[in-house]
Amino acid sequence: MTEAPPSSLGRQRFAPLRALLADPFTGAALILVAGFLITAALAPWLAPYSPTKIDVLHKLQPPSAEHWFGTDHLGRDLLSRIVFGTRTALTIAMVSVVIAGAIGLLLGLIAGYGPRWLDALLVLTFDSLNSLPMIMFALAIITVLGAGTSTLIIVIAATSFPSYARLIRAQTLALKNSDYILAERLLDAGTVRIIFVHLLPNVVGPLIILLSMDIPVVIMVEAGLSFLGLGVRPPTPSWGSILYDGYTSIRSAPFMVIFGGFPLVLATLGFTFLGEGLRDYLDPRLKLRRPA
Repeated sequence: MTEAPPSSLGRQRFAPLRALLADPFTGAALILVAGFLITAALAPWLAPYSPTKIDVLHKLQPPSAEHWFGTDHLGRDLLSRIVFGTRTALTIAMVSVVIAGAIGLLLGLIAGYGPRWLDALLVLTFDSLNSLPMIMFALAIITVLGAGTSTLIIVIAATSFPSYARLIRAQTLALKNSDYILAERLLDAGTVRIIFVHLLPNVVGPLIILLSMDIPVVIMVEAGLSFLGLGVRPPTPSWGSILYDGYTSIRSAPFMVIFGGFPLVLATLGFTFLGEGLRDYLDPRLKLRRPA
């Protein structure tokens, strides 16, 4: 049997990436997301100044060669705060989404494959949590635990995992009576083996799509709560707090709102189109036609 040449092996290795980049929207989104991830990882080296350094003698300075994006009402460099705000936004979004996805995946598998009474109890729990207004729930949790990054992650994860669990439950119910699962039962395979070896690989694809498309939603939620003063604690940089500072000084320094909102818009577009690209790649049946 002849081995494939190294060139063909390389093409096969990068075939998924080429498939994603074939769509211009997904390719541009992938570049945007990669740029945000690199910015978040290298924030201490990319930021020209400390994001918390106060210089009231140079407050509300317009963009210049020294401060490319200008300064805020306390004289802090706006570009540095936006760079570190990228780290804050992506950390909260990705950590909370991963935690919510893991909880939803586990509970969804248990609800879909477990006994009917347990399924009914878990579905009731999911529906009860979904019925809670997110802002009111966030206010209640923040009142008890106090504002901060950890509280935001808890709030977002607690309000997000029920929808993920419902998705995984539906996928599990559709697969639990399939032929290969029935064959495993006939071979006396254990419940844990069936769930984690056979069901898990087949239900994780739709979850990845939903997680990737929920990241921009979480970024907007974090920015909105920080804008209201319910997010990360000052002086930690956040896109929402930067927008609030710009809103309070919009007459004298409108550039703060422009530069503060621009990365939020780009991150939302980037993660949204990347999520759609992953959806089209992982499940071609859901592919939407885009204009040429």
